[in-house]
Amino acid sequence: MLYAIIATDVPDSLENRLAARPAHLARLDDLKNQGRMVLAGPHPAVDSNDPGTAGFTGSLVVAEFDSLQAAEEWAAADPYKAAGVYGNVIVKPFKQVYP
Repeated sequence: MLYAIIATDVPDSLENRLAARPAHLARLDDLKNQGRMVLAGPHPAVDSNDPGTAGFTGSLVVAEFDSLQAAEEWAAADPYKAAGVYGNVIVKPFKQVYP
């Protein structure tokens, strides 16, 4: 089943986000290589694809997991969580309708 992982960054976490980004992307690449990734990306803090020093307010990942528990465990082990970037993470079942 698909799950949406919706994470919210803590204020002033851009430096930590950038430092943890390679490890975070490696985990996303792993999901992609397994054919389990639907989409993933950050929420810019301003209305721009490149928010610069404004940074980001969080992230969204939609991917396939065996269960809600597996999705929650995967989210809890995210390098952004360990680096103190994510202050809150919500994991919810997701039903893709489009495309």
